[in-house]
Amino acid sequence: MALTTTQAAIQRWHEMLQTGDMSILNELLAEDVVFRSPVAYNPYPGKQVVFFILTNVIQIFENFTYHREFYTEDGLNVVLEFSAHVGEKKLKGIDMIQFNEQGQIIDFEVMLRPKSGLEALAAQMGQRMAAFMPKA
Repeated sequence: MALTTTQAAIQRWHEMLQTGDMSILNELLAEDVVFRSPVAYNPYPGKQVVFFILTNVIQIFENFTYHREFYTEDGLNVVLEFSAHVGEKKLKGIDMIQFNEQGQIIDFEVMLRPKSGLEALAAQMGQRMAAFMPKA
């Protein structure tokens, strides 16, 4: 049951990326979702901030392509391998996505390489996050 629910959610994820319809992200994210950035030590909790991060990363990445998908036995976790460009820098990475039983994302962790691609992404996301996050 969980596997088919997760697979349906991943299909919606791919549909969102193909069509650019970011409203799909609202249905895919659980309210208590947590984003684990390849750049920041502390995770980002909450649907609003995760929505902001993912929609901005999608805008920054160029030539974004998924290559492979891996599902865990329980069907609640998926690893998606991808490649993209940030300006002149190439990068490869994986999205490690955990779903709840309702097919909503509850944990989204990104790993990226090489360092030059990660730094290019970090620079662009840093500017956007500074504008988004409330000043302490």
